[in-house]
Amino acid sequence: MSAFWLAVMTAVIWGFVPLLEKAGLGRIEPLAGLFYRSIGVMIGLVILALFFLRPEEIRSVHLKSALLIMAGGFLASFAATILFYNALKIGEMSRVVPISGSYPLITFILGVLILGEAFTPLKLLGVIFAVLGIWLLKIG
Repeated sequence: MSAFWLAVMTAVIWGFVPLLEKAGLGRIEPLAGLFYRSIGVMIGLVILALFFLRPEEIRSVHLKSALLIMAGGFLASFAATILFYNALKIGEMSRVVPISGSYPLITFILGVLILGEAFTPLKLLGVIFAVLGIWLLKIG
């Protein structure tokens, strides 16, 4: 399967999940929501460990790589989720999700500035549309 279709399927799942989370946050506080979301992640980890991962795949990982990925997991799955759940609980899902989902714009900028990735006119147009979309959601 191509990277494009894998990304499309990811977007479909990530687009659907906030609906579940918004509904779930209706009766609980965001930190409790994060706790229960993490249980879902733990169930996924057990399935991964039992059926998909081989022990040598885990043992062969370089320490620096493991630490970088763990830092990313902590920031994305803990720190950012606390912020996201608080925003989702008090805000409109139709605004909160697209604005918080504008992280590819940040990633693009960091990719250009830190990794030296190409900055093309077409990419610039995409950045302009992304910023315009965020601004329209904020004022609308």
